[in-house]
Amino acid sequence: MSDSQYSKIIRDGLWDNNVAFVQILGLCPLLAVSSTAINGLGLGLATTLVLLTSNATISLVRNWVRAEIRIPVFVIIIASFVTAIELAMNAWFHQLYLVLGIFIPLIVTNCSILGRAEAFASRNPLGPSIIDGLMMGIGFTLPLVLLGALREVAGFGTLFADAELMFGEGASWMTQQLFEFDQGLLLAILPPGAFIGLGLLIAAKNGIDAALAQSNRTASASSSPLTERG
Repeated sequence: MSDSQYSKIIRDGLWDNNVAFVQILGLCPLLAVSSTAINGLGLGLATTLVLLTSNATISLVRNWVRAEIRIPVFVIIIASFVTAIELAMNAWFHQLYLVLGIFIPLIVTNCSILGRAEAFASRNPLGPSIIDGLMMGIGFTLPLVLLGALREVAGFGTLFADAELMFGEGASWMTQQLFEFDQGLLLAILPPGAFIGLGLLIAAKNGIDAALAQSNRTASASSSPLTERG
C-alpha cells in the first residue's frame, strides 16, 4: 500500500469519514457518556483499543473465515476484546469503570466497530487494518472529548474534572475551575444538551469543509489558464 493510500486512511478516520461527524454511528454512548471530558476520554480510549485489536485480528483470520459465517465470527472477536478491556478497566480504573457503567460492554454493539470489520479489515492486510482501526478510534475519541468539554464547561464550569479517576491522584491538578456557578446550565448536562452540542460540532465541521472547498475553488480559478489570459 502506498503512502498516499495510508494518508487517505488517516484523513478518512480523523476527518473526511469521521465516525461521529460524518458516519453518525455509535451515538448512544457518545451522547450518554459525554457529560464530562474525562468520561468521554475514557470511553473513547476503550473504543479505540477495541477497534485496533479487532481490526488486526479480523485482518489476520480473514482468509480462513467462510463468507457465510463471517459476521458471527467478527462479533465473537469484538466481544472477546470488549470483555478483556472491561475486566482490565475494572481492575485498574475501577472508579471510572463505575462511572461509565453499562456503556463499556455496549461497545460490542457499536455499529462503527462491526462496520470497520466488515468494510475494511476483512478486505485488507494487517498494516492498513491497524492504521484504519487506530485512526477511526481517535476520530471517535475526539468528538467525545470535545462534546464532553463543551457540556462540562457549560454545565459545571469545570474542565477535566475527576481526572484522577483515569490518571491517579497525582492528576488532580488537571481539574480546572473556569467559572463559578451557583447553578450551571442544566440543559447542557441533560441528554438534550448532548444532541444540541453534537449538532453544533457537526455544523462547525461542515462549515470548515465548505470554507476549505471554497478556498480551493478560488485558488484553482485564479491559477487556471483562462483566468491568467483574462
